[in-house]
Amino acid sequence: MKKTFTLTHPKIKYARLIEAVRHDVKKYIKRERNKTLPDGVDFWDFACKFGNNEGEAGEIHLSEINKCIDKVEEQQLESFYLEILARPGHRTKKA
Repeated sequence: MKKTFTLTHPKIKYARLIEAVRHDVKKYIKRERNKTLPDGVDFWDFACKFGNNEGEAGEIHLSEINKCIDKVEEQQLESFYLEILARPGHRTKKA
């Protein structure tokens, strides 16, 4: 998912737009995790980027997406860019 979310609409309130973004992100992650794993892969890992626009997007961890959306809501921004790409992950043994 590579998408610039716009948070302006003449009839829909800002808080509902934020909820819709969270729902879309959650739905996308769930759909990607349910795909069958290739041979030799332990889990689906995600490469995430977040920023005001595509050029300013910086890498974040999957668990930080909601925190970043919270910051957008506090600042009342009109749009933001979010990129989530699924990639194969391999577990490593702890030392």
